Amino acid sequence: MKSSPKSLSGLLPFVRPYRVQVAFAAVFLILAAATTLAFPWALRNMIDQGLAAPAGEEVLVGKFINLFMVAVALALFSSARFYTVSWLGEKIIVDLKNQVYAHVLQQSPTFFETTQSGEVLSRLTNDATLIQTVVGSSLSMGLRNFVMGIGAMVMLVWTNPLLMLQVMTVLVVVIFPSVYLGRRVRRLSRASQDRAADSSAIASEVLNAISVVQSYTAEHREAERFRTSTAQALATALRRIRARSALVGFIIMASSAALLWGLYLGALSVRAGTTTAGELGQTVIYVILLASAFAVLGEVYGDVLRAAGATERLMELLHTRSDVRSPVHPQHAAWPKNGSNLALRGVSFSYPSRPMQQALNGVTGEILAGQTVAIVGPSGAGKTTLFSLLMRFYAPQQGGVILDGVPIELMDLNDLRQRIGVVPQESVVFSGTVMENIRYGKPDATDEEVHVAAEAAFAMEFISELPQGFDTYLGDRGVRLSGGQRQRIAIARAILKNPPMLLLDEATSALDANSERMVQAALEKAMQGRTTLVIAHRLSTVQRADSIWVLDHGRLAERGTHAELMANGSVYSRLAQLQFSNSPELNRIV
Repeated sequence: MKSSPKSLSGLLPFVRPYRVQVAFAAVFLILAAATTLAFPWALRNMIDQGLAAPAGEEVLVGKFINLFMVAVALALFSSARFYTVSWLGEKIIVDLKNQVYAHVLQQSPTFFETTQSGEVLSRLTNDATLIQTVVGSSLSMGLRNFVMGIGAMVMLVWTNPLLMLQVMTVLVVVIFPSVYLGRRVRRLSRASQDRAADSSAIASEVLNAISVVQSYTAEHREAERFRTSTAQALATALRRIRARSALVGFIIMASSAALLWGLYLGALSVRAGTTTAGELGQTVIYVILLASAFAVLGEVYGDVLRAAGATERLMELLHTRSDVRSPVHPQHAAWPKNGSNLALRGVSFSYPSRPMQQALNGVTGEILAGQTVAIVGPSGAGKTTLFSLLMRFYAPQQGGVILDGVPIELMDLNDLRQRIGVVPQESVVFSGTVMENIRYGKPDATDEEVHVAAEAAFAMEFISELPQGFDTYLGDRGVRLSGGQRQRIAIARAILKNPPMLLLDEATSALDANSERMVQAALEKAMQGRTTLVIAHRLSTVQRADSIWVLDHGRLAERGTHAELMANGSVYSRLAQLQFSNSPELNRIV
């Protein structure tokens, strides 16, 4: 995408809600420019009528009062313009960041396979801050100087058309080199922002896996990788700075040349007696205003180009369409009382990053309301993929999934996911309190409901020992808790949600033997009255399942009860035999 000032038009939808404030800002801007342009006229009157002409002290005082009133008006209008524009910049950027962030949260996992979270954060922070600077300050300054420059040209044409024609000739010569340098600044601005985002992405990735980095003593390697990335970003930024410095320097030099040329011609007119001293002063100030307007516009143009690149990057995020969306006219299924009915019809799926490798291949099966079905199989067989399809994080390339009589692609995503509770293998705990983390499953739950869910997940034992109990802050990603404690928080969260379908992905994998027995009992109680799918590698946890589905290389190889599958002597029995030989406890159970 080619960066240009036109890219800022992407901000128009965020500006429209503030039409009234924009109108006020425009009025204050025009009034501030008008009072600035009125100052040379008042100065001319003071010189010609208060100094040059024979006049009394009262006339001179009156002219100085007129100048002061112009200055007061300029101060008031400039202050109002600054406040209004700054307010607009803050509001527009907050709205933009909120909408982009909310839009990113709705993207499917396919988006996050190709986009690093650090880059998204860079766009939400660095790029948004840059746009805010331009919208809330630089752009207003540029518009003010543009209006002032046009006004100065009009006044010069009116007061001294011959001089204005000569000055304009000089300014036209300035334009063409400025356009060339501006294009180079524009290209380098976008490249500089991209390199800065690369550094943010590396830092975000490493900090989120700091324990792994330190366990492999990779601190120096990662620091060097970050240094290399920042060095590349610095090199690009320095090229941008050099190009922009050349642009600013050229514009200031050319504008000064125009100013001195106008001053020289005015001085000749005064010496020839064709121009008064007041008219010369007025003309010189108008030329100064014109030249300074061009100089400021040169700097603002560089800021606008950088903001244009930042706007493009945010608009790219905002215009990204998720490949999994709610239908325009969703179908609604009745909320089940005793668990959901689930049917799979020839489901085949390949991940976008691995299109030639099928994660699931023609899976067909049916699960009745209230049943508990265990999903087992070797690593990479497609167990977690099946859960992802049920949650509709991805859409199958072939076949379909039917929940409570309605194909899930025809259901509203919120309705679908409200029906499903998930306890993942790697429990996620947010940087809030215990109460907030458990209540995440049901935001409107009462404290009593949260306590009951925690009790059911056997989490009360360690929660009561925390410094502030349920109000204890758990730190970033729950660093204050052990793996087993985080797992029980996740289980309590799912129990509180109370959905008709429960997905357990190795839900007890991080628990010790004693805690596992307690949580297994809690889960069995929680599974009553709802449909439950359990992914388990330890076959001791699936003995009492109503049915066991065995996945192998993406196919549903076999299904049945534990006893039936053991009698078949196929995939399940081989997996069981491997565990029996290494687990005397499991051998006794079987």
